[in-house]
Amino acid sequence: MAIINQEITAKYAIYNGDCIEFMESLPDDKIHLSIYSPPFGGLYHYSSNDRDLSNSLNYDDFFNHYRFVVKGLFRITLPGRITAVHCTDIPSSNTGKDYLTDFPGDIIRLHKEEGFQFIARHTIWKEPLWVRNRTMTKILSHSTTVNDAAYAGVASADYLLIFRKKGENKISIQHPTGFEYYAGECPVPPEYEQFKNFEGDQKQNKWSHMIWRRYASSVWDDIRMARVLPFQDCKDPDDEKHVHALQLDVIDRCIMLRSNEGENVFTPFMGVGSEVYGAVIAGRKGIGVELKESYYRQAIKNMESALNDKTYKQVEQVDMFV
Repeated sequence: MAIINQEITAKYAIYNGDCIEFMESLPDDKIHLSIYSPPFGGLYHYSSNDRDLSNSLNYDDFFNHYRFVVKGLFRITLPGRITAVHCTDIPSSNTGKDYLTDFPGDIIRLHKEEGFQFIARHTIWKEPLWVRNRTMTKILSHSTTVNDAAYAGVASADYLLIFRKKGENKISIQHPTGFEYYAGECPVPPEYEQFKNFEGDQKQNKWSHMIWRRYASSVWDDIRMARVLPFQDCKDPDDEKHVHALQLDVIDRCIMLRSNEGENVFTPFMGVGSEVYGAVIAGRKGIGVELKESYYRQAIKNMESALNDKTYKQVEQVDMFV
């Protein structure tokens, strides 16, 4: 396995290398949850490395390469457990006459072909002006709508696609103390404060119930777009300006909903370490792989911050088998 560098602790293990080769070294049925944002096929270009999915020849070539990732995830995931994919629709260009490719739909079809069941889709709302200022997309401007609305676009949502590996889940994902905090911009109404740290039958925990209602929604409309790990310092001179870490609110919600404390949370496209960070803070074991060295270096810094964060949960060390 071509691992360039690695850092392994009691709480996490992160690697600088090719995620496909890395997964080949893992045993079957050992990952409880995976969550990641793959390179958006044909939209972003992260490096000139031949192993980089974003460096594929075209959209079809991207999916030929990406299929090996999905196959690997299916093998290493426990039966009945979850893999979550963050994605969006892909514009053809930024010329003012764009059309969209249904990237989420193609991801769904690929996962179903490889044995996963498609069970849920969370739509992540994004404020149009924020998207316009970040991407400078020509079709997403008031002036375009004024001049010719036939070419006007929208602030495309992000999606978190939830897939379950076929088979029986033999380790129930339980919430014996309910949901203890809410990852999002809108606070839980104050009348539910009295149910914080509720003891007894958690079905009567109105604080947790309110959080569940929001997490179980198909539309997440209060994700804090700016709540991300530091990423600016890791950018190489030739990096595209769009580079942005996945929001921690998205990661927190998925990890809290879909895994138990102490379980293994894996990300094959680690970036600056957001998913591993979220896993550690939530008392899980984070495992991540990143091909690009500058991102890996930033992930090390971010994980040092996670271990110094007094909010992270202390759990017993479990063999992470890597």
